[in-house]
Formats: sequence, structure tokens, C-alpha cells
Amino acid sequence: MGAIPTPCLCLVTDGRFWQPDPRELERKVDLALQGGVDLVQLREKDLAGGTLLEVARGLRRVTQGRALLFVNERVDVAVACGADGVQLGEEGLPVEAARRAAGPGMLVGRSVHTVEGAVTAEGEGADLLLVGAVFPTQSHAGARPAGTGLLAEAAGRVKIPLAGIGGITAANVGEVMEAGATGAAVIRAVLGAEDPRRAAQELRNAMDEAVEAVKARPVSGAGRGAR
Repeated sequence: MGAIPTPCLCLVTDGRFWQPDPRELERKVDLALQGGVDLVQLREKDLAGGTLLEVARGLRRVTQGRALLFVNERVDVAVACGADGVQLGEEGLPVEAARRAAGPGMLVGRSVHTVEGAVTAEGEGADLLLVGAVFPTQSHAGARPAGTGLLAEAAGRVKIPLAGIGGITAANVGEVMEAGATGAAVIRAVLGAEDPRRAAQELRNAMDEAVEAVKARPVSGAGRGAR
């Protein structure tokens, strides 16, 4: 089981940017890893189990030794492809059930939308939280974004790695890190870019610069990012 890096740049997949050719997804993920992505989450809710496993195995080959691989919800597929972790929705399996099914070597993430959800997930034993949506996002059009205030509140209440998700770009990822997050998850900003490697590199640079700026500030009591 690999440790979740800090800061962590996570890439979440979306079939709109690669279907029907899994090789296109592998190509884009490979470029994104070259640009600095640390974790890839395979999230393809419309794929049947067999097809999903085939895609997962392809991503495992690309990410092996280079980045962590999480599979969304499907613990069975995560185990079968040798993934590092499984990402659970807020209404998904209990963390304990997922870990029991996957074995102690599997990391378990939880996607949450409230501070209470973050605290609960940590109490259940989650290893990683995805918190959002932080900014307006086409993935959840019409949903009201939570803003960075949710990240700041959650960061002040939990100790496990916490990544913001939703509408994050190189232009605003600094706000995410300044709010106390230890990472950021993106979809369109990388998969929808003409050059995924360059897009990931720009995000990585902006993220790292923000982290260094936070470290350089005087210590205060406002959340993890200030410590």
C-alpha cells in the first residue's frame, strides 16, 4: 500500500474525454503523470464490470510505479486490477465494509460535501477525503459550489489527507491549498486540455508554489494550511 503524497495532485477520469478508445485514456494519463499527477481515480459509472476491469488494468500498467490508482466504488474491480485504493461516494459502502472486502492493504477514500461528512469518514477509518464541489463545475452543473470555506472548516477538523474537487484549475488551485487542503482533484483541467502534460505541470507548479507560500507564513490557529 503506497502512502498518499502531500501535496497530492489527483486526476479523476471521465469518459467524455476518451471513450470509446481506452488507449486514448492511457495516453492522456501517461502525459498527465509526466506533468506531475500523483493519483489517478478511475470513475466511469456507465461501464459494465468487465469493461471497467479492462480499462482499470490498462491504467494499472500506466500508473505502476509512477502514481497511485484508485477505482471509484467498485471494490471488486480495484482488487482484481491491483489498484492501490477504492474511492467511495458519500452514500457508498461503509469504509469498514470496503476495507473488509478489499483487505488491509487497500487505501479507502471517501467523497464528502460537508464538514460533518468529513469528520464521520475520518472516524470510520478513511485514508483520503475528496471535498467539494469547491468551485462551479460542469460535472455537477447547477449544483451550488461550497467554496473554499468548506475546505478550511474540514481541514481544521480532520487530520487525514484532504483534497478539494470541483472546478479547480491552475488559476485557483492556490486558493484550495491556502484553505488548508493537502491536495486537489481535477478532471477537465487536464483531460480536456490540448496538452495534458503541460496542463498537469501548470497545476503542479501552482500547487507547489501555494504550499511553499503557506509554509512561509507565520503560524496561526486557522486550519491545517496555517500550521
